[in-house]
Amino acid sequence: MENFAAPARPIVAEMIAKASAEPARAIAFQGAPGANSHIAVREAFADGLPLPCFSFEDAIDAVKEGRADRAMIPIENSLHGRVADIHFLLPESGLAITGEHFLPIRYGLMGTGSIDQVREAMSHPQALGQCRHWLKANGIAPLAYPDTAGAAAVIAEMADPAVAALAPPGAAELYGLNLLETDLADAEHNMTRFVVLARDGLSLPVEGPVMTTFIFEVRNVSAALYKALGGFATNGVNMTKLESYQRGGSFAATEFYADIVGGPGDPAIDRALEELKFHSKWMRVLGTYRQARERP
Repeated sequence: MENFAAPARPIVAEMIAKASAEPARAIAFQGAPGANSHIAVREAFADGLPLPCFSFEDAIDAVKEGRADRAMIPIENSLHGRVADIHFLLPESGLAITGEHFLPIRYGLMGTGSIDQVREAMSHPQALGQCRHWLKANGIAPLAYPDTAGAAAVIAEMADPAVAALAPPGAAELYGLNLLETDLADAEHNMTRFVVLARDGLSLPVEGPVMTTFIFEVRNVSAALYKALGGFATNGVNMTKLESYQRGGSFAATEFYADIVGGPGDPAIDRALEELKFHSKWMRVLGTYRQARERP
């Protein structure tokens, strides 16, 4: 808790105490109270007890250790791409993806003075990237910090009118700041996708349309990825996301993160996954869960 700025600590302590009393209702998230992840938890779990954690690793550990029933982690943004390195964090955690949630993103500029005094804006790199055109147009330099609402708490502690925070508008009232601008984003479609993590995956069948997320590493042979993915095309499986990433710095073995529409038990998906396994060194399903938003 000491990692949070002083204005956030009493709020964090109160939320931790409530979650500790009822861990079965606790939902861990990364960030200070008032962060987008906090908002997402409240939207997705009306009866949940949000548990603030300073880092993604802390949020995952809270679930692994039983201090929270689930965690909500942002994984991608429509403007700025990947958020959390879920490909690294989740496989080693032993947790499963059990749900998803989409949150429209709008920021407020908040500080201790007036907007004409602001020279720098502090926030998470994702937020700064999502508002970079607005910041540039207003002559405000970006200043990176691990969390949006956490930046608001820092600004309240600094009390420097030249430095403001870019955070969800509600954080201004939470930390006693002046809300200088609202509805900030470089595009109307600014949206972040969150996944819900739990110690146990959902048991199929899941009601309604589902998604399946998995990771895999192809064999180091010619056309390996083409062969590995061929089964999804021939079986008519819709792959909505495919991302490559490197592990270990070798630049020799590429691993992939993928989302598909549907889940195991569907004959077409079972055939596609079997073909993927045949052409891969390994494959691991991270979760099958209900869609929060229909994919075409």
